[in-house]
Amino acid sequence: MRDEKRIEFGDWQTPQELAEGVVSLLASNVRVPASILEPTCGRGSFLAAAATVFPKARLLGFDVNESYVRDARDALTGYDAEVAVADFFQVKWEDVLARLPSPVLVIGNPPWVTNSVLGALDAGNLPAKTNFKNLSGLDAMTGKSNFDISEWMLLRLLQAASGSDVTLAMLCKAGVARKVMEHVASRRWNLQGSVHAIDARTHFAAAVDAVLLTVHSPTSALHEGPALRWSVYESITASAPSKHMGVVDGQLCSDIDAYVATRNLEGPSEVEWRSGIKHDCARVMELEIVDDHLVNGMGERVDLEREYVYPLLKGSDLANGRMTARRRVVVPQRSLGENTGAIRDRAPSTWAYLISHREHLDARKSSIYRDQPPFAIFGVGDYSFSPYKVAICGLYKRIAFTVVRPIDGQPVMVDDTAYFLPCKTEEEASELAYVLNGEKASAFFTARTFWDAKRPINKALLQSLSLDALLRAEGFGPRPTLARSPQQAFAF
Repeated sequence: MRDEKRIEFGDWQTPQELAEGVVSLLASNVRVPASILEPTCGRGSFLAAAATVFPKARLLGFDVNESYVRDARDALTGYDAEVAVADFFQVKWEDVLARLPSPVLVIGNPPWVTNSVLGALDAGNLPAKTNFKNLSGLDAMTGKSNFDISEWMLLRLLQAASGSDVTLAMLCKAGVARKVMEHVASRRWNLQGSVHAIDARTHFAAAVDAVLLTVHSPTSALHEGPALRWSVYESITASAPSKHMGVVDGQLCSDIDAYVATRNLEGPSEVEWRSGIKHDCARVMELEIVDDHLVNGMGERVDLEREYVYPLLKGSDLANGRMTARRRVVVPQRSLGENTGAIRDRAPSTWAYLISHREHLDARKSSIYRDQPPFAIFGVGDYSFSPYKVAICGLYKRIAFTVVRPIDGQPVMVDDTAYFLPCKTEEEASELAYVLNGEKASAFFTARTFWDAKRPINKALLQSLSLDALLRAEGFGPRPTLARSPQQAFAF
């Protein structure tokens, strides 16, 4: 297939070795199926593996690719098998499942691609446009309306299987498995399941966390309790789960036991966590120090007034302990929406520099800059200029909070991949960093963090930890003056 078509149809065929490993696992964990369905069977690797383990089962496969259907038929010669050409989005899956003898095993590897990627390719391999997540108007218009095609497929199959004796076992991205769990919990479907990690890099040359998601009706009535537990296994050969994940009080958590054990630390945070400077024009706004001179991203040597130029730490600097601030950043505003016209008189060199590169700044694509003053930035306020900060990068797979100190008498800015608490003194910052890096806070965050997420550490997670509760738990005693309002942003 051409690359575009391969992406459109998720054409990454499951290696036979992986298919056999998955079927071997299922053979010891599910009831012997009377029929096996693979809705997107490709060349039939799962059906072929299942045929040898469950030789009495009725086999049924579908695929949109006629050539693959022929290959799958050849691979299943001699078995009670039927493979047909069909478009997943046009099949009435309730009817298909209804005519199969029970119990049914639905197995496969649906496409690992999002609807936004397919939209960019102008692809037709999409479900009919519906707000299937019941998003609000704003969320439906923003990135939250983006979803993996496999997520839609899995939920469609689970809906079709409602009330039937069906086990669903599908390869998918770990994030898709979590969304399915959340959907099951929100709809109060009487289902339970598990996830087994797979090595997507080895099997598919894909740099993504992937799992085998298994979902089925419970073997006994679900108990009334705080959470529905989904077992998590480190691999498809693991004999016991490493932990249990699930939804507690509407909150998806990566480790239910650790989540419950750290609920005494739940927030909201008494001090608001802030994100760093967002400018979306690094080659103009970020400057490197080269031979004691400032040089922008286009290689131009610049000379700007100190009032509008500050030391900058990137998220990668924070994560790797580089605190020397090799960069500087132009900060044309001290608050959101502030008129930038004052720069003309206060800092003529800076004004001339910004004017000379206005075309680059005006070309920024994000709609947040629309109707803003020239050269506007975001993630800026009085808190940005706090002398000390306790900061963490949201992109890295580790809990590591760092004290950020002034450089050359100036407060240090962080970029928009980072979050921070503004502090007035170094003592305050050091104390907060100490407890935030401690075992109690680490257990709190880890129980609520999914490391395969694009931004594992986010503001919502940080805001959910009460600093008062954490300080008390670590033996520091109450903090009656802990900041309670934006006006007290860095007073303790």
